[in-house]
Amino acid sequence: MRRVVITGAGTINALGHDVASTMQAFRDGRCGITQLEFRDVDRLSIQIGAQVHDWTPETYFNRQQILLYDKFTQFTLLAAKQAVEQAGLHFQGALGLRSGVVLGTAGGGLNTWDENYRAVYEEGKNRVHPFVVPKLMNNAAASHVSMEFGLRGPAFTVATACASSNHAMGLAFQMVRSGAADVMLSGGSEAMLCFGGVKAWEGLRVMSKDACRPFSANRNGMVQGEGAGVFVFEDYEHAHARGAEILAEVVGFAMSSDAQDIVMPSAQGAERAITGAMMDAGLNREDIGYINAHGTGTAANDKTECAAVAHAFGHHADRLMISSTKSMHGHLIGGTGAVELLACIMALRDGVIAPTIGYQEPDPECALDVVPNEAREARVDAVLSNAFAFGGLNAVIALRRV
Repeated sequence: MRRVVITGAGTINALGHDVASTMQAFRDGRCGITQLEFRDVDRLSIQIGAQVHDWTPETYFNRQQILLYDKFTQFTLLAAKQAVEQAGLHFQGALGLRSGVVLGTAGGGLNTWDENYRAVYEEGKNRVHPFVVPKLMNNAAASHVSMEFGLRGPAFTVATACASSNHAMGLAFQMVRSGAADVMLSGGSEAMLCFGGVKAWEGLRVMSKDACRPFSANRNGMVQGEGAGVFVFEDYEHAHARGAEILAEVVGFAMSSDAQDIVMPSAQGAERAITGAMMDAGLNREDIGYINAHGTGTAANDKTECAAVAHAFGHHADRLMISSTKSMHGHLIGGTGAVELLACIMALRDGVIAPTIGYQEPDPECALDVVPNEAREARVDAVLSNAFAFGGLNAVIALRRV
């Protein structure tokens, strides 16, 4: 089995339009959740979200591209360009044939759906733009990334709700490790912050009207976000030979299914994914210093995840740091694991643990070190990133400092 390392990272989200600004926001404990700004927001009962403000696609794309790219694709391409630029890779010739892309998303081109439903049902139009289907399809971002960089290897999209990005990155890791590819671009994106996207989530009654407070006893729901995160996963020997800067090593991945309930999480299913990732990585409980939690801020998720961590780690759970950065960048649904991986890289490279902000009241059912409200300096050698999705689909990634 080959070693797999991360040699490039890119992002756009409510905290920043690149990795540096996002990590600075993590350090500062800054909240990116604001009042939403889009058409008919006044008709929503939920009017907050972690929205990407000051987004001008004309800065990055020409008119023809904007007609073809839904917002989630635009976010993905920007993040992918940042990641490839940092990695210093060019995919001409043989490398392009040995490189691919696998991305996660849950909603895909939801803004395109929303706009065209309005046009047909509300405005009474009888035609839509001929690019509607290629613009809204979930694989649009992966396809455009493959075309942008000439990636002629495996290219596809994973849609597993809130675990989409972790599943995508786990599969990319396995492909490079097995020798199926030398380089994979991976991560995820989401752009659900439109009227239809938020209105649908309102129906679940899991959304907060004021703030995301993971693990706090007075938490009252999740807050949606939007954006993208993309990484370059590369064979270690290939990266080493060309003198690439290595951000972190991906060492393990596991996934499980609760096979129990479409919305209620299972501590047993989450625990199996956590222990499976450590086993795959060859890590002991005591090796893990930090976990980026799924931590949605809902009553059910937070206590279930804490129970899973406590059982998986035993006495070591008391020495773990576990935080939810969703308190800052919101829940990006299918793209959330990708943005959260940045906090894992920051912990390994910089020795800075991103906090869980908004924490106000201890919860006996979440009695772990959740790094409340302020970032913390600490050396960690190995970390986990958790993702537990509706449908009982769990995916956990293990990373190690290089």
